[in-house]
Amino acid sequence: MLSNIEKDMKDKIIYKAGTLKNTSEIPIKKLAAKREELTESFLKGSESNLPKAMTQVLDAYFHESYETSSAGPELILNKKPYAVIALGGYGRQEQCIHSDVDLLFLFEKHVPENADKLIQEVVYPLWDIGLDVGHATRSLENCINKAKQDIEILTALLDARFICGMSFLYSTLMEMIRKEIVLKDSNGLIECLIKRNLARHEYFGDSTYLLEPNLKEGCGGLRDYHTMLWIGRIKANLSQPRDLEYFGCLSHEEFKTLTQALSFIWNVRNRLHYIAARKCDQLYFRHQEKLAHVMNYKKQDGQQPVERFLGELHCHMNFLKQQQEMRVYEHENEVINKRKKKAVEKTLIQGINIKNRTLVFASSKIVNESPDLIIKIFEQSAILKLPLAAESKRVVTDFLHRVDTKFSRSRQVLKSFEQILLTPVPRFNVLEAMLSTGFLLKYIPQFQDIINRIQYDEYHLYPVDMHSMRTVQNIKSFGTDQDPAKKRLCADIYNDLEDKTPLLWSALFHDIGKGIPGGNHAEKGAGIAKNILKEKGYNSQYVDKVVFLVQEHLFLIKTATRRDIQDEETAIFCARKIKDPELLKMLYLLTIADSAATGPKAWNDWTAALLEGLFLNVLNILEKGELASSENVELIEKKQEQILLQSSDLDFVKSLFAIMSPRYLLHTDVNDMSAHISLYKELGNQNFVWTVTKTQESNTRTVTICAKDFPGLFSKIAGVFTLNSINILDAQIYTWRNNIALDVFQVMPPPDNILEKEKWENAEKDLKAALSQKLDIGAALKEKRAVYGSSKPKTWERPNAVMIDNKSSSFFTIIEVYTYDYPGLLFDITDSLLKCRLDIWVAKIATHLDQVVDVFYVRDFDGQKADSPKQIAAIEDAVEKSLTNLNS
Repeated sequence: MLSNIEKDMKDKIIYKAGTLKNTSEIPIKKLAAKREELTESFLKGSESNLPKAMTQVLDAYFHESYETSSAGPELILNKKPYAVIALGGYGRQEQCIHSDVDLLFLFEKHVPENADKLIQEVVYPLWDIGLDVGHATRSLENCINKAKQDIEILTALLDARFICGMSFLYSTLMEMIRKEIVLKDSNGLIECLIKRNLARHEYFGDSTYLLEPNLKEGCGGLRDYHTMLWIGRIKANLSQPRDLEYFGCLSHEEFKTLTQALSFIWNVRNRLHYIAARKCDQLYFRHQEKLAHVMNYKKQDGQQPVERFLGELHCHMNFLKQQQEMRVYEHENEVINKRKKKAVEKTLIQGINIKNRTLVFASSKIVNESPDLIIKIFEQSAILKLPLAAESKRVVTDFLHRVDTKFSRSRQVLKSFEQILLTPVPRFNVLEAMLSTGFLLKYIPQFQDIINRIQYDEYHLYPVDMHSMRTVQNIKSFGTDQDPAKKRLCADIYNDLEDKTPLLWSALFHDIGKGIPGGNHAEKGAGIAKNILKEKGYNSQYVDKVVFLVQEHLFLIKTATRRDIQDEETAIFCARKIKDPELLKMLYLLTIADSAATGPKAWNDWTAALLEGLFLNVLNILEKGELASSENVELIEKKQEQILLQSSDLDFVKSLFAIMSPRYLLHTDVNDMSAHISLYKELGNQNFVWTVTKTQESNTRTVTICAKDFPGLFSKIAGVFTLNSINILDAQIYTWRNNIALDVFQVMPPPDNILEKEKWENAEKDLKAALSQKLDIGAALKEKRAVYGSSKPKTWERPNAVMIDNKSSSFFTIIEVYTYDYPGLLFDITDSLLKCRLDIWVAKIATHLDQVVDVFYVRDFDGQKADSPKQIAAIEDAVEKSLTNLNS
């Protein structure tokens, strides 16, 4: 691609109808007709290589334009020979439906003044039919100078291809580039390409994992393939992609796989261009299901068409990513070894050597004689933190037939696999190398069903297989720079574990049940894990640990985000289920690693704080026994004493203690209670007062509201927060006996941090207006929904659900609502609960996931649980109706 500075922009030139001569009209009409014909053939499936075909029709246009040109012969007669050269994607013959057309009009010594006539004759008609053409008019010397200064111009010239004109100019240009630029500093150029690649990956992300990948610029995108070509052209003067095989960069099978990957990605890219009606390389949600449909994907094995489409795309992009990374790593090692002049080194394992900082087999014959070397080379990769050489991966793949039943059940092989699981390798993931070579699937065939399996929602960033491996990697990272928890607690827990392998096996297997359609994937995964570990020879006690961890890997996170963790009953319930402190610690670490591997919408500061609070409560019960009521009474008395010591108005504070609920006294911190008392003093005759403070443990805000209580207060507060784009994460609602509500909300801060103070002031005005009946929340939210619509796309159609639990709590009915997020959702749900004569005491709001899970602890207006069949039916009906009306 040409740099923006070098492009003559279309909008700076006015193309006037009638300026084309008859001789120019014929080629452009042919080109327009042929492009349209090719596009139609491609969409019908009868054109298999559209980029090359599009390139050829463009070439034909330039050839005919050259032959019928009036400006061209004039230049040649004036001894100003020129050549028209294709650059960038057009030069590589990768012309997609809406791709740029990059051209170089090359002259020998100087660019003549009348060269503009040639540009007008050749380029203007292309603009007229809607093509985005970037062109440069340069002399040989000017080209070389520009290429020396700008790596982007150099890479465009490395892809240069002669179209028409004087071919000797093209040959001279390529010789000069080779002699004056490439050969003078080939390593420096490659280093520059590698740095540019890393910056691009950082900006666009890893497209092999992202939900909306960039097909061109992201890691695993087409630019990775282009970088491989550029490195090959600099190092070995490759002239065409096939030379990657001829020069030994890729094996025959690897080149074949590369060709298939590129063909698939170009197919997707062209269809994406067509659907978007413009050049578009970002695979947005709104296009994904359309693409799956037009590419004829069908529902199969419990996977939706779009999941199967994205799974195949991931597979191809992952191959590009791995090949590009290997080329970069090999180059880095060549440079290092040239400086150090190191010979081949031997490892402690006979038959495995180190060459160019990669692991190689001494020979393929020795692998056939000692198949244990296949697992040993991966073990050495983990221990020495060196990757396998490309040739070693090929050897592993060639000898997979030696991974038979005897091999898979070998105790020595199992010990090597455990070592791989245990050993942290920061730069790369050994398990991924085992997967890409086919070894992991041969050793654990049950992995087959989760390979490239996509979970089409808005918070799982990775396919199931990669997610599982990243979960293992996260566990091994506790206490390192890559620690996902970034807390000393996790590092200490992990380091103190007597045997870490059950935890790591459970991380590898925790989602393996997702390969079986329908039902509870954790339960299915536990059964699969049990069978695998028994086959490997583990004893029943060991197997039971892993099975429990797999089966319950969602237990802690669901409890932390959907239950009142301040309620002693919650911690006791968890303690009775888990029973063993060591098992709790492993489950806690697995939960963190799993959540962090899922993505930022599943793992954030607030989730971490909730999970840690629940873990510490449960651990305290397991290590010290269940808390007794007498201890609770003693704790409350100590709090009251501390507050009285700080107070100057003892009678007033004592009178407040008498009206505070026991639940409030038990679960509220002393400093918070003092702040709440001060807030109550401020209330006076006002409807409410509030304070907004930044939470130290996480990037959230604590909003404490002291208000005169009335039915529907929570609903109005929720509505006001929604109007001001403030997301509620959690709510603790306390009602004192004097009809004062003390509600504590944990919320995400407003989107605009710079104007946060003004946003809170607006929210306060809205709440005052709502409580004084001057603002109709329902009408205001309806207006907002009409303007903004749904807050996020539905990537997966799951039905709404209302679950009512009267067993988990002795004092409250717990209502779980599963639905999709939209502005005003929380107001609608709480308003429907109000109409059912229910008071909300605790709310857990999970609006940060693709499907909302809102949980409410409620009692009826008489202070009783809503546990009669009639009440339950009425609640379900009211909530479901409110959801159906808004989501339909």
